[in-house]
Amino acid sequence: MKFMMRSLMGLFLLAITVGILALAAGSVRTSLNERWASESKSRPARERVFSVNVLTVEPVTAHPKISTFGEIHSRRALDLRAPVAGTILELSPNFAEGGQVAKGELLMRLDPADAQSALNVVVIERAEAAAELAEAKAALLLANDELEAAHQQVSLRKAALKRQQNLLNREVGTEAAVETAALASASANQAVLGKRQALAQAEARINRAGTAVSRSDIRFADAERRLKNTEVFAEFSGILSDAPVVQGGLVSTNEKIGRIIDPSALEVVFRISSAQFARLIKANNGTVKGEVKIEFDQFGEEFSIIGNIERVSAEVGEGQTGRKIFAVLPVEASRIFKSGDFVSVEVAEPVIPNAAVLPASALDASGQLLVIGENDRLETIEVQTILKQGDIVIANGTVIFGREVVAVRTPVLGAGIRVIPLREGAAPTKGSKLIELTPERRDKLMKFVENNSRMPSDVRKQILGKLKKDRVPAEMVNRIESRMGG
Repeated sequence: MKFMMRSLMGLFLLAITVGILALAAGSVRTSLNERWASESKSRPARERVFSVNVLTVEPVTAHPKISTFGEIHSRRALDLRAPVAGTILELSPNFAEGGQVAKGELLMRLDPADAQSALNVVVIERAEAAAELAEAKAALLLANDELEAAHQQVSLRKAALKRQQNLLNREVGTEAAVETAALASASANQAVLGKRQALAQAEARINRAGTAVSRSDIRFADAERRLKNTEVFAEFSGILSDAPVVQGGLVSTNEKIGRIIDPSALEVVFRISSAQFARLIKANNGTVKGEVKIEFDQFGEEFSIIGNIERVSAEVGEGQTGRKIFAVLPVEASRIFKSGDFVSVEVAEPVIPNAAVLPASALDASGQLLVIGENDRLETIEVQTILKQGDIVIANGTVIFGREVVAVRTPVLGAGIRVIPLREGAAPTKGSKLIELTPERRDKLMKFVENNSRMPSDVRKQILGKLKKDRVPAEMVNRIESRMGG
């Protein structure tokens, strides 16, 4: 038993010894490898050379454009409101959203019973006032005749008094007769006063009757107007919008029942910066005029039309900047655009002769360019920027005309760095305008277009026709896939 225990202990010690020897051998090998590696000769560093796209700057006549967005409006629009309250008895067959109405067309008729009754009452009152006026005029004639008769009676009484006084002077008459004649003359004068008062009353009666007639005429015109207001006509030809009323419904006074928009009087409203506005008026001797190009994109199909600047808004507007400009569109614009469309607008700016047109990626924040110098090493040149528009910069290129400029500047490039100019692909491109589609991708796009109920049928047919071709516009594909989330 002791022999077995000693044998096992010996084997255990032997295994430990072998492991320690193996660990020592590995450590020695690692040390030797590190020493051999440190003794190897180091290679000299090589200069890094970058490939860059370059373009040769040539003097050109730049035609800058202001790119902005605008909204289509109609210069001629009319809110339809109910002049009086009542029940709708009749509606025009065209009284619906999008309905075409003609000038003078009857759009709505309200129940005229109350208005007709009020008009009939006013007609009777008007006849009564006219009769009263005629009676007052006849009374005035009689009052004039009675006053004339009273004047004649006075003349006779005065003659009788004078005769009695003559008889008394010849001692033929008596004082009693003279007194009686004097009393009769005084009575005649009193009668004249009464007739004059009656004449004044007759004249006042005519004035009151005339006032009553005028008042009845006003009430008649008002009642007639109320009766006419039960019918609503179209003031001009156009398209109906926002027409919520139905036949048999009740409307209140001044309630909005619709809106007429004239599609032949469209204009685009857009806003530009104050600096852009200043350049426009400077080029046109202090006035704002010129042509604008309006573009409308519908799933890759672009529609464009030319308009003319007509006027500028009188105020900037609360919380706004720049200038609001209105451009009139031709009549044929109604076939493409509708009021409320959001469109792209391009306005031509003054021409800049002898300028350098550079990509914006070629300049840094301080307006410096990298140009190719001797031995294909980069040099830094500063240019004067005239105008920046999108990814294009128009600059004064006197110092760089004929030289090669780095088209796309990156952080690793700088003055003194040696480069390999790539002159064939100088300017960055957006890629091919036409691409080929796989059958799966084509079927997916066509299925999305066919199931899109919001797309007009004619536009859908055009897009499907293009998708069936071997090469498809890349921009159209990108737009469709952006809408379908792919």
